[in-house]
Amino acid sequence: MRRAILAAMLLACAPAALADPLPSWNATGTEAAIVDFVTRVADPASPDFVPEAARIAVFDNDGTLWSEKPFYFQGLYALQRLRDKAAADPALLKDATLEAAAKGDLAAVLAGGEKGLVEILDVSHAGLTVDAFQSDAHAWLTTAKHPTSGLTYAEMTFQPMLELLSYLRDNDFSTYIVSGGGVDFMRAIARQAYGVSPWQVVGSEGGTRYVPGPDGAPVLMKEGGVAFIDDGPGKPVGIERHIGQRPIFAAGNSDGDLQMLQWTTAGAGPRFGLLVHHTDGVREFAYDRTSDVGRLDKALDAAPAEGWTVVDMKTDWARIWSGEK
Repeated sequence: MRRAILAAMLLACAPAALADPLPSWNATGTEAAIVDFVTRVADPASPDFVPEAARIAVFDNDGTLWSEKPFYFQGLYALQRLRDKAAADPALLKDATLEAAAKGDLAAVLAGGEKGLVEILDVSHAGLTVDAFQSDAHAWLTTAKHPTSGLTYAEMTFQPMLELLSYLRDNDFSTYIVSGGGVDFMRAIARQAYGVSPWQVVGSEGGTRYVPGPDGAPVLMKEGGVAFIDDGPGKPVGIERHIGQRPIFAAGNSDGDLQMLQWTTAGAGPRFGLLVHHTDGVREFAYDRTSDVGRLDKALDAAPAEGWTVVDMKTDWARIWSGEK
């Protein structure tokens, strides 16, 4: 009896470090692989030990840290702001792409490809200071509701990935977002949503200009256009430009992340590549090879040979969104 009481007392007083660091992950081989890697690289006694300065982890955002259906959240924000501006000035809708976007015709928007999307972003995003844009984006992300989940967009971050970010930081990793989304849009919510500082966000960039403000104080104005696309082969370039060293951990969910995972895991020493596979059509969305948004085809084929861990969302995650009740 005394031993049982003592054991219970010791368990109750066990340090937090012994608790499950990833409580929203089911006890599968995926969780075990993550914990094994982090344990090995963070243990000074391990032959796979990696110094803290080199423990860099990079994460895609759309489809990896939060949902991306029926369309990228920044795209939905752009469509709403385009409608708002067109209501005040219909002349802004100067071609078929913008007219379709203002009507919410996602099929037409997707058919327009990158050129059409840039045109929509130019009209919806340009002409604001960076500060005003980020304030507006933050307000939209935290108040507007997703058309099917009923949650705000900020509540549709993936709880298992938030736990993974925290787990890595608890083990002295520096965590970065490296995503195709607009850098100013992601920076508007990154600290609140992910605990990631704005300077640790790498994204696509439009034109930005330094100008005197109305009261003489300088401001940064968003001008539209494309200065840098942080997607596909652009991601390793963005990592080099903004971080300056090769990560040892990379997570993505689509073919747009293929080169980032290849670049990360091609380095010497212990490396980890993670792909989030959207397999849960009941709790979230199920899609991969033929999707117009977040297509996962080439990267999924490459995963076995590259040794990347593939998250089966339906099997590996006990919970999906951080805002679930």
